[in-house]
Amino acid sequence: MIKLKIKSGDTVRVIAGEHKGSEGQVLKVDREKNKAIVEGVNLVSKHEKPSAKNPQGGIVKKEALIHVSNLSLIDPKSGETTRVGYEVRDGEKVRFSKKSNEVI
Repeated sequence: MIKLKIKSGDTVRVIAGEHKGSEGQVLKVDREKNKAIVEGVNLVSKHEKPSAKNPQGGIVKKEALIHVSNLSLIDPKSGETTRVGYEVRDGEKVRFSKKSNEVI
């Protein structure tokens, strides 16, 4: 298992694959599979049976997992993609943007 530098709530851009250039917020991260679910990216069609929760049933669009190597964090200051670093500042371990050197 690798150290993931993308966490839930981060805004990311897809840098490779079919959805290259798409942006969205990370909803969930699967650390075992090294994949994440990004809001509005990698939508797949899934058939659902009618149930009490969804009495109509039918085809539903839903976000699928995307590998974290295809994602890049967006720097909150400049709006460009950036790499993430970790360091100890004031006795506390923090994540920071390598482009702007600001705490994320």
